[in-house]
Amino acid sequence: MKKYQCQICGYIYDPAQGDPDNGVPPGTAFEKLPAEWVCPICGATQDQFTPMD
Repeated sequence: MKKYQCQICGYIYDPAQGDPDNGVPPGTAFEKLPAEWVCPICGATQDQFTPMD
């Protein structure tokens, strides 16, 4: 599963870790995030994230 980076603040979403503080369990692919999930640092929407190589 790919990591995705927020283009606003640089936060990296790592699917292996998820975002447990915001209800996203480890192992959740970026594509499977709930529609309402936003960057936990700056609040950017998912369309502001790009996949990392």
